[in-house]
Amino acid sequence: MQIWAIQTLNSLALGGLLFMLSSGFALIFGLMRIANLTHGSLFMIGAYVAATVVRAGYGMMLAALAATAAVALLGGLVERLILRGLGANAQRQVLATLALSFIAADVCLVIWGGDPIPVEAPLILRAPLRMLGLAFPTYRLVVLAIAVVVALLLYLLIERTRLGAMIRAGVDDMPMARAAGIPASRLFTTVFCIGAALAGLGGTLGGPIFNAYPGLDAEMLPLALIVVILGGVGSLFGTFLASFIIGFIYTFGNFLAPDLAYVILFLPMVVVLAFRPLGLFGRSVA
Repeated sequence: MQIWAIQTLNSLALGGLLFMLSSGFALIFGLMRIANLTHGSLFMIGAYVAATVVRAGYGMMLAALAATAAVALLGGLVERLILRGLGANAQRQVLATLALSFIAADVCLVIWGGDPIPVEAPLILRAPLRMLGLAFPTYRLVVLAIAVVVALLLYLLIERTRLGAMIRAGVDDMPMARAAGIPASRLFTTVFCIGAALAGLGGTLGGPIFNAYPGLDAEMLPLALIVVILGGVGSLFGTFLASFIIGFIYTFGNFLAPDLAYVILFLPMVVVLAFRPLGLFGRSVA
């Protein structure tokens, strides 16, 4: 019973991390039509920055703030200095972001080396939480709670603020939004920074679970892509639901049938693409 409870909690914690990574990816793609293949690198950089801050003797709270701010700034620079000059050319955007992901991997390797860097969870969250005769990792419960709070805040941002109204208008019809006076240039940069910040926060929270190591980006990016495809572009609820679906499939797939883990993981995406090309809750972004 204990092992099943732990695996369930691991699935929920992974789903929360995937939501923070995938929601930023979906937000950027839904508004800007950019398949940002550096998103996994932003997650990895967030983990490395957090590891550096924690090892310097500062707490996880400061590490989260530093990593989120640093990755948000990096995302804004990438959008302003590189992606903006590529216009709406999807092939150039994909190649540029793919190249940036390789560059980011090598830069991280030079700065932090090739060995995994453990990130310690806050001392208060290291002891297990005992309920109903079972012991649950407290930190993973906190990660799940933070993901739910982030989802709620993101929903309020999108649905209840002027910025959210501009984002929704841009996702639905960017030419009309421009004609209505929405400052697309600043909106693009703001959304890219928000998406990058979410990835950086996810990397920070994922540090004590995964550690910071070379290849973390390549492991997380395909999961984010699957989540966005399964949930559907333009749907925050779809991204949230798909994140936990993939979290369960990935965790229990590796636990029950490790030799078939990727078959089990990618099969739902193939089925969805065959019968619902826009995803479970997706809308056209054409």
